[in-house]
Amino acid sequence: MVSTVTRMKAPARREHLLDAAKAVVAEQGFHAVSIEAVARRAGITRPIVYRHFDDLPSLLDALVVRETARALAQLTSFMPSELGDDPRDGLLTTLRAYLSAVESDPVTWRLVLVPPEGAPALLRERIAAGRAAVVRQLAAAAAGSPDPELTARALSAVADEAARLVLADPERYPPARVLDHARWLLFEAPRQTGLGVP
Repeated sequence: MVSTVTRMKAPARREHLLDAAKAVVAEQGFHAVSIEAVARRAGITRPIVYRHFDDLPSLLDALVVRETARALAQLTSFMPSELGDDPRDGLLTTLRAYLSAVESDPVTWRLVLVPPEGAPALLRERIAAGRAAVVRQLAAAAAGSPDPELTARALSAVADEAARLVLADPERYPPARVLDHARWLLFEAPRQTGLGVP
């Protein structure tokens, strides 16, 4: 059912349509997205959607570009520029900020960390480019490690897996549990095992 919607300026309407497409993806996956489904979700008619997007692929591309840009902007806003001599506090702070970002917008982060079946090829390309940018930034921050690239890849993999756990089962893996374990790994495990920093 199409409801009467107040007139929006073009940029606001475009965002509204992308939000509607994002909601359809979140609930039913990419295969369920159609111009009709987006129009219905946005409470407008199909011709209004076509005023903003030439076709379904252009709408999906715009959604992918927006969501991956959002995720990357969040990541780069709290990634450390250097890890220092004792990076543990910085790593914990960065993981806390990452999990907070994931909690604040789980739909976007599911798209990035667990791309649904039927996702456009552009999504995988944008995710790969974003991961490469994150690894470069982490490698620069870990310049003092014996192998900055491997350090960056390991840190990225651990953080992404923690975020996936929070997304998949937030009751079983709440951020507080993940952060408590990360704190133990960074501060207590080296003392208890005799490995790492005393």
